[in-house]
Amino acid sequence: MIGNLDAKIPDGPLADKWTRHKDHSRLINPNNRRKFDIIIVGTGLAGGSAAATLGELGYRVKCFCYQDSPRRAHSIAAQGGINAAKNYQNDGDSVYRLFYDTIKGGDFRSREANVYRLAEVSVNIIDQCVAQGVPFAREYSGYLANRSFGGAQVSRTFYARGQTGQQLLLGCYSALCRQIAAGTVQMFPQTEMLDLVVLDGHAKGIVTRDLKTGKIDMYSGDAVVLATGGYGNVFYLSTNARGCNATAIHRAYKRGALFANPCFTQIHPTCIPQSGDYQSKLTLMSESLRNDGRVWVPKRKEDCAKAPNEIPESARDYYLERKYPSFGNLAPRDISSRAAKEVCDEGRGVGPGGRGVYLDFADAIKRLGQETIAERYGNLFEVYEKITGENAYEVPMRIYPAVHYTMGGLWVDYNLMSNVPGLFVIGEANFSDHGANRLGASALMQGLAVGYFVLPYTLPNYLAPQIGKRPETDHAAFKDAEREVRAKIDKLLLTSGDCSLDSIHRELGALLWDKCGMARNAAGLRETLGKIPALREKFWREVRVPGKGEDFNQSLERAGRVADFLEFAELMTTDALERDESCGAHFREEHQTPDGEALRNDDDFASVFAWEFQGNGQIEKPKLHREPLHFETVHLTQRSYK
Repeated sequence: MIGNLDAKIPDGPLADKWTRHKDHSRLINPNNRRKFDIIIVGTGLAGGSAAATLGELGYRVKCFCYQDSPRRAHSIAAQGGINAAKNYQNDGDSVYRLFYDTIKGGDFRSREANVYRLAEVSVNIIDQCVAQGVPFAREYSGYLANRSFGGAQVSRTFYARGQTGQQLLLGCYSALCRQIAAGTVQMFPQTEMLDLVVLDGHAKGIVTRDLKTGKIDMYSGDAVVLATGGYGNVFYLSTNARGCNATAIHRAYKRGALFANPCFTQIHPTCIPQSGDYQSKLTLMSESLRNDGRVWVPKRKEDCAKAPNEIPESARDYYLERKYPSFGNLAPRDISSRAAKEVCDEGRGVGPGGRGVYLDFADAIKRLGQETIAERYGNLFEVYEKITGENAYEVPMRIYPAVHYTMGGLWVDYNLMSNVPGLFVIGEANFSDHGANRLGASALMQGLAVGYFVLPYTLPNYLAPQIGKRPETDHAAFKDAEREVRAKIDKLLLTSGDCSLDSIHRELGALLWDKCGMARNAAGLRETLGKIPALREKFWREVRVPGKGEDFNQSLERAGRVADFLEFAELMTTDALERDESCGAHFREEHQTPDGEALRNDDDFASVFAWEFQGNGQIEKPKLHREPLHFETVHLTQRSYK
C-alpha cells in the first residue's frame, strides 16, 4: 500500500519555498561525496547536466545511454528555444508571469511549488549556458535576443536559430566531457537499461544490455536517476527519434514506482503532414515559426484544391487570429492543434487527404525581407524543402498536428524522488512541471533547471543517511532482476511467427491516435481497452524476432520496446478513461464549453492521478492513487486565450 502521496512541499510563501528548502536540506562534505556512486540513465539535457554537475561536485557517476554518443540524445532535436524570465525585452515579464503562464498553459493540473521553482531557477540557466559558449542569437547591440512562443504575451524565449536544442546539448556535453576526462563520470554508451533493482524497498541498481555485444550487466549505486525522456512513440508516428522509448520508466513502474498522468500527451500543431504509410516518424517544424508565419485555410471547401497563391486574401480564414485575437497564431499547442483538426474535419484542410493547413510567411517577408526570415529560421526552411520539395519562401508551408511531448511520467515529490526511495526521475521522464499541456520552449528549461540547479540540492537529502549501504551486485535482488531480464529476452527470441514488429506497433499507434489522440471519448477509450489485450496476444503469438541475444541485434532491441509499449498503452488509456473531464491536451469530447474548449471538473479531478502496478508481470487493472492539487496563489478559472 502506498498510502497518501506526500509531495514534501516546503511550508511558507510560494516565493520563499525553494530558498527555505535549500537552506534546510542536508549537506554531504566533499570527502564523503567520493564515497557515493550515482547511476544516471539518459544523457539529454536533464541527464547530461545532472551527470556533469554531480561529477563536478565530486560524486562518482555512472552514466548510461543507448546512443553511440551522449551528444546524440533526443534533446538535440529541439528547435525553437528555451524560456527564461530574464525580462531582457522590458515587456513586463517576471518570475511570477512565467510561473502563471505555465500553470495556466497546463490548465491548472500541475503543482504550484514545482512550477514556481522552475520559473525561479530559469534565470540562472541562460548565464550558465552563455558561460559554456552556447551561441544564442543576439541583437545588434550585443544583448541576447528573445522571441515569443505559444501561451505567452511576452518575449522570453532565448534561441540559436532553429537548432537551440543542439547548441544547448553541445554546451552540456562539453561539461560532461570535462568530468569524463577528470574521472568523476564513467560513460556507458550503447547500453540500454532493462530493469531497476529494488532492495529492501530502495532503488539500488540497474540491469543493462550492451547493444553491441548483447552482454547483460548489473550495476549497483547509492541512488538511481532516470532521465530517459517521454513515451510519445507509443503512437508509432511522432516527432520523436525512432529510438525514443518507454522501457526504463515502464519497468521502474513495474517495480513499484507510481506512474502519474500517463494520458497527458501533447500534440504539436506545427509538423509536416504524414505523406504515406511507409513513414516511420514525423518531422517537427518549430513553434517559433508561428512568430512570423500566419496559419490559415480556405474559407470555402471548393478552394482547397487550388494553389495557395491563387486564393485571394478575402477567401482565406486565419482561424487562430479569428478565434483567439489576444494570442493569435501563438495560441498554446493543445488549442492550436484542436483548431487545425476542426477546420480539417469541416473539409477545409489542404494537401493530400485534406489533412493540412497553411503556415504562410508572405506577410513577414514583405514586412521584414527574406534575408531577415532566413536569418531567423533558415535551417528550418531547408529541412522543409528537403522533405517536401517545396520552397516555403515562395509558397506556404503545409503543417498538421502530430504527437510530440508527454507531460505524464513517473510520480516524484518536490525533491524529484519517486515513491521508491533512491529512485529520482528528471526531465520529461517525470510528470511534475507541465500539467496537462506544456508551453513551447519549456522542455529545455525544465531539463537544464533540474540537472544544473535542483537535483544537486535535493539528492543529498536521501543520500546522507545511505553512506555505506550500497550493495554488491552479487546480492540476490540483482540476480533475481537479471534472471527476469534474461527470461524476457529468451521469450522474445522464441517467437516464431511471420509478423513484423513495425506492423504491430503501427496498428497500436493508429488505434491510439484515433481513440486517444487529439480527442477522446468514453466509448472509444473502452473500445481501445478491449482491443489492446488482443493486439498484445497477437504480438507474442505472431511476431518474429530474428537473431541471437548475445549479439548486435536491433530487432531484439525494438521488440523489447514494442512489448513495453503494448503494456503501457493500456495504462495510458485507462488513465484517459478514468479522468472524466477535459483539461489541456486531454480533451474528452463529452466535456467541452459551448464554444468547443476544454471544460475542467475541478471539484472531482484537481489532482494528480498516480497509478500503482498490480500483478506479477501480467497487465491487470492498476490501482489509482491521487495527490490533490492545492492552489494557494493562483485562482482556478476557465482557461481563455481569446
